[in-house]
Parts: sequence; structure tokens; C-alpha cells
Amino acid sequence: MQMIIVDDEAHWVDSLTATKPWHTLGIEQVHKAYSAHEALQLLETHPIDLVISDVLMPEMTGIELIAKIRERDPKIKCIILSGHSDFEYAQEALRHQAVNYLLKPPTDVELMDAVSAAIGQLKEEWESISSYERTEFTLRENLPMLRGQLLLGALRGERQSEADWTRKLGSYDLPFVFGECALLLVRMEEEFGQYRNNGQVLMEYAIINMAEEILGEFAKVWGVKDDHGYLVFLLQFKEQYDGALKESLLEKSAMQLQSKVKQFLRGSLSIVTTEPFQFPEKLSDRYKHSVAYFRQIVGDEREFVMRADDLEDQVSHGALDAIHAPPVLRNLLEAGRWESAEGKLNEVFAELDEKWSDSWEHCLEAGYIIASSYTHFAHRNGHTLAGLLGDHMEQLQSGEAFSSIGKLRSWALAALAMLDKGTSEEVKDIRSVYVKKIQAFVEGHLHLDVSLRALADHVNLHPTHLSKLYKIETGEGISDYVSRLRMETACHLLKMTDKKVYEISSEIGYLDPAYFIKVFKRQFGSTPQEFREGN
Repeated sequence: MQMIIVDDEAHWVDSLTATKPWHTLGIEQVHKAYSAHEALQLLETHPIDLVISDVLMPEMTGIELIAKIRERDPKIKCIILSGHSDFEYAQEALRHQAVNYLLKPPTDVELMDAVSAAIGQLKEEWESISSYERTEFTLRENLPMLRGQLLLGALRGERQSEADWTRKLGSYDLPFVFGECALLLVRMEEEFGQYRNNGQVLMEYAIINMAEEILGEFAKVWGVKDDHGYLVFLLQFKEQYDGALKESLLEKSAMQLQSKVKQFLRGSLSIVTTEPFQFPEKLSDRYKHSVAYFRQIVGDEREFVMRADDLEDQVSHGALDAIHAPPVLRNLLEAGRWESAEGKLNEVFAELDEKWSDSWEHCLEAGYIIASSYTHFAHRNGHTLAGLLGDHMEQLQSGEAFSSIGKLRSWALAALAMLDKGTSEEVKDIRSVYVKKIQAFVEGHLHLDVSLRALADHVNLHPTHLSKLYKIETGEGISDYVSRLRMETACHLLKMTDKKVYEISSEIGYLDPAYFIKVFKRQFGSTPQEFREGN
């Protein structure tokens, strides 16, 4: 659970953030905002549950802030703090569904009780949405099953006439029309593996209900579990949303779904979304594309929200089922999914043992595909297979590796381990390259747009992916790095040049000198001019 404390008095925000035992209420992260605008920016990038705001602030009051929050997300709980016992303010706060109105300074008991009550309301609402009783009721109904079968058939590529689609959409009470739609695919991560039989099914339905609650704010939602174990949601946006807003809403809602499932169901999700397409004719193609994206791009990475960009889906067919069934070995290697690749090999050898133990040709077929996948992987990563395998290459060159299922198994698994070891350092090197590109760009363009979105466009990565990659590699968030560099640059210019404060402000990317002075003072305890005179 995450919270924002908003006040233009920095000492008040810092004190409330640092001195109260928020963790005892289940609040994992407390964000600080020194204006309503900063709070709204945080709401765009974090799954916020609770906002504590001062009522009187320059530019935008706490009441106006709550009104804007209600437009974006009516489920966020808000508490107002005020130094004035003004009935009209309190009345306005309650009209905008603030859960409490406290006079400054509140006692610890008053503040913690108010926050605890807000958290209680949140839990009651989300537990109602994800309750077992509701999901069991949904399971007992025939209509959801019929809807799910209709969507599954469409995802598999089953063709229906326009008249059949029109009739079934009406019969099943589905509010979809022919036209622009998008898909959202959800992968439940290993935490959900502890549930068995009906427990697993109930968790899936709980997630579907939560997704319908979140996504239903701006789109018609139709969800089902597919043949691969993903939860698939077909979305058709309501008429009032335009193209740019659709993408933003979809990404933000996907992150909110991740957060709520982690908070209330104690499990992680990875999510892939698509670009808009025409329903129903392009539905199956976009679905297959998204499944391939999960397999080839997301791989074993967890808790990602990514949009499926262009990707070639490679599908193989042949007499051996396991070696050709998706995800194929080559894709698992390219995604760095080493455990999954080992599992794939074990499936192949289990099939060879069970069905083709007397067929040298099937052993040869599997061996050629494995060797080819290994060679392709080595070449794609700038190596030779011989360089990665060393002495193990001799068994391949002599054909000894293909002489029996047992020898092929031993060689393939040993070679896989050597490929993993030989290329593992490259992953870190690639992350390092992205970090260097980002830092070089920021250093050269500090006076321009260096937002996360602009930096992601610069290196052609999704913003969420770039943010996590940078944090993994450096231990520091991108926004923290940009802020730190701006302040360090400002200090250097103040000490080493005679440039005016407003010139320095513009040079490091602050268009409003007054705001720069406020941020600088908050960071260093003195204004830029006082800092210059002291140095």
C-alpha cells in the first residue's frame, strides 16, 4: 500500500513522513509532495491508495486536488489537514468524499486512527471485489462460461459470420460492437502455484473480477483464461477517450491491477498489452502476437507491464511434438530463460524415451534442432559455438552426440549449462550500455526534456522496462539521478561562475526560477544566492 503526504510546508511533510510508524498500518511506501502538482505527477507513476493533503496551498487547494483525484481514480482515499476550523472547507471536503478532516496539528492518535479507518475502507472495498463468495457465485453461473467459450474460440482462430457474431453478442449480453479493441494478457507468477484445484480457479476469477473493476472505469471488458494459462481481457474503450489517453489509461490500469493483486491476493502478475486492432477480424492475430511477445521478450522476467511491439512469431511443425511445441528452444535461449530451456529439453527426451526409443531418426531430428538452436544462439550473441563449448564440441563434430538418446541427453544438458555460463555476463554488460546511454543523454540535455518517457524513446525501450533496468543496474531511480545531477550542476555553476540564478535555473531544466530556488533550499537548507556567498 502506498500513500502521498502533500503540503507546501516542507518541514511538515518531512516530519510526517519520517516520524510516524506508517509500516504498522501496512503502508509500504510514503511519497512526499510539496505541491498539489507534484502529487498529481506521483499519481501518474505510482499506484497510490491514500492521500493526506493540506487544505490551503498556493496554485491549487487541497479541495481542488481531491476533485482532480476523484476524476482520475474514485477509489483513492483522501484525508484533509487544515489549520482553520472552517465549516465550508470541511463541507467541501466531505462532498468530494474525503474520509476525514483534521485540524493541524493532529495528535498521533487522531492521525493514525484516520489513516487506519481509510485503510479499512479500502480493504473492505477490494475484498468485496475479490471475495471468494463473489467468485464462487460467478463460477456457478452458465453465462460467464458461454462468454468464455466464445472468446476462447475467437482467440484460437475459429471463424464466424458477421450475423453469428451479432446474434451471440446480443444473446450473451456482451456490450461489444465491431470496431477498435485492444487486448491485455496477464501471467500469474509462481506465488499462485501454491493453490490447487478449486483454489487456483477461484484465484483466477478473483483476478478477473479485480481487472473488470479497474479496467471497467474506461472500457468494456471481456475476460477469459486461455489455453496457455494466461488471463486474457478484450477491451473496447468508451467513446469519450482518444488515442493518446487510451494508451496512458491502459498502462496505468495494468500497474494498478498488479499492485492490488499483490496487496490483496499476495501474488505477482506480468502483463502485456496490444495496440488497437479491429474486432473481430484481427483478434486471433493480435492474440497470437501477444503470446509470442510474452514468450520471446518477457521470458522469465517478472512483474512487467509491456506493450507488444512488432515481433515475428516463429512456429514449427513436425513429427516430434515436444521439440516443435511453443515456446521453441531457440526462443527460450534468446529470452535467457535457462530453467525453461532445461525443462524443454527434459520434455523432449521424455517423449523420445516414451514414443521413439527405437528410432534413431527421431533422435537425430531432435539433435539437429538442439544443435542448430545452440549454434544460432552463439552466433546471435557474437560467439562461435566451439568457443563456448570447448571440448564438448568434439562430440557434436564426430556425430557421437546423436548416436543414442542417452548420449544426446548428456551432451545437450551439459552444453546448455556451458552456454548459460558463457553468456551470463553479457546481460549485465547490456544493462550497463543502456545506463551509459541514459546518463550521457541526460548530461548533454539537462536543460531539455529528460523525463522517463523521453529517455525511454531515446533508447527505444518501454518506460517501465527502462525504469526497472536502470534501478537494477545502479540502485538508483532515474528521476533521483536526474534530480541529483541537476543539484550538483547547480552547485558547481554557483561556485565556479558568475551566472545569474535564473540563468542557472534555465540551464539545468527549471523553467521557473522561483521553483528552482524552493527546490534548492529544500535540498541544501539555503537559497542559491546564500550558497554562493557561503562558498
